[in-house]
Amino acid sequence: MPRPSMPEDLAAELWRIAHALADAARPVVLRHFRSHDLIAGNKDAGGFDPVTAADHAAEDVIRALLQDERPQDAILGEERGHHPGASGLTWVIDPIDGTRGFLSGTPTWGVLIALSDAQGPLLGIIDQPYIGERFWGGLGQAFVEGPMGRAPLACRPARELAQAILFTTFPEVGTPDQRAAFERVSARARLTRYGMDCYAYALLAAGQIDLVIEAGLQAYDVQAPIAVIEAAGGLVTDWQGRPVHDGGQVIAAANREIHAAALELLNG
Repeated sequence: MPRPSMPEDLAAELWRIAHALADAARPVVLRHFRSHDLIAGNKDAGGFDPVTAADHAAEDVIRALLQDERPQDAILGEERGHHPGASGLTWVIDPIDGTRGFLSGTPTWGVLIALSDAQGPLLGIIDQPYIGERFWGGLGQAFVEGPMGRAPLACRPARELAQAILFTTFPEVGTPDQRAAFERVSARARLTRYGMDCYAYALLAAGQIDLVIEAGLQAYDVQAPIAVIEAAGGLVTDWQGRPVHDGGQVIAAANREIHAAALELLNG
C-alpha cells in the first residue's frame, strides 16, 4: 500500500531535526576518534563486538535532542535499546556503524540516523564526521555534501554483473552457506572489496559501486542505508527479494537488473 503524501512543512521539519541530530553527534564522536586512550568493551562473549564511550556518548546526545524536539516519537538505538512513542514514527539510530573501523582509525565508519513508520524508512542519513561527508535521502531528497560541495545522489545504471563492483564488510560474510552464496556472486563480479561498513552503502547511492551483500545485520544497521539508496534510485531487499527493514540477509543494488542477476546466484 503506498504511503499517503506528507505535508511539505512536516517533511521540512523532520529533515531539520534529522540534520540537527547528525550535527550534534559529529563533535561528540570526533572527540574520541584516533584517541590513544580509547578503550573498547566487548558485547559478544563468543567473539568481538566492540563498543566504546563514543558510541554511548553519541547515542545519548541524539536521544537528548529528540526528547526536546520530538518527545512523541519512539527511538530504537543500538546501545540504549527501544524507547516507546505515540506518534507512529520511530527514529532508528546507530551512533557508530563500523566501530571496528573506528577503533582502527579508518574513516569508513559512520553515524546512521533513520526515521521510519510502520511501512519502513521514510528518511535516512549516513554521516562521516571525520571526512565531513553526509549522504541523505528520503521525502523527495537525495544528496551528498562534503569537501567537494553538494551533489545529487544517483545510483549507477544497469550493467552486466561481469562489470560490477561488489562490497561487503567481512570476508566471511556469515554462515558457511551464506559465504558460499556470496562467493558465487563475487566470482562473477569485476571487483570485490571488503571492510567499508555503512560507507559502502553510501558509495552505492553515490553511483560509485553496484552491489553490497551482507548478512546478520540489525534494523539500526540497515534502515538509514535503505532510505538513502532508495531515494537515489536503487533498491535494498533480503536475499529472497523481500523487505529487509528489520535486518538479516541484505542485498543493496544500484538497479533492478543487477539485483536480479545477483539474487539468482545467491539462491543457487
